[in-house]
Amino acid sequence: MQAKCKTLAIAGVFLVAATGVAYTQSAIDELQPLVATSAYRLAIAKQVALAKWDSGSPVEDIQRETQVIMSASKAGELKGLDKTFVSDFFKAQIEANKLVQYSLLSEWRRLGRAPRHSVVSLSDTIRPELDQVQTQLLLELEDIAVLRTDASCRTNVAKAVGHYVSRHAKEVSPLDAIALDRALASACNP
Repeated sequence: MQAKCKTLAIAGVFLVAATGVAYTQSAIDELQPLVATSAYRLAIAKQVALAKWDSGSPVEDIQRETQVIMSASKAGELKGLDKTFVSDFFKAQIEANKLVQYSLLSEWRRLGRAPRHSVVSLSDTIRPELDQVQTQLLLELEDIAVLRTDASCRTNVAKAVGHYVSRHAKEVSPLDAIALDRALASACNP
């Protein structure tokens, strides 16, 4: 991951030297791993929605949300990340995930059925995968620490999401794009 970011940074330096284009394109490129992992987390939200459809469980799970945020905050602190920043970032990730779940569950209720799917265990399969994604997101937040404090961070994140959405237009629905914006709303340091 770090080697990939260094390669992107070197490519960005050549781009700036060759074209005179400022740091922004390099920042957008460096943000892509974080955007992609957040998009992957949102793809898992679809599986969560299916599991909750099957079990009749509500979208809200305050106990699990608290557990995720506390775990991420502690792990982030060990990496030198600000505890409040990490907490806010993962709250945004969770809210985006719930946005997808609520939307899909409502759509399926209107249709009277969910898409055909195999039953997946929320606790045995999906949550361990989300825990792995959490670890990856923390690594990526660590990798972009300098970008997160830049005055143009919010603009760069929005452009990075736009770039990701346009590159993956066939797989990314309007709901996915909105949820991705929400998921990364707290990616920048205030």
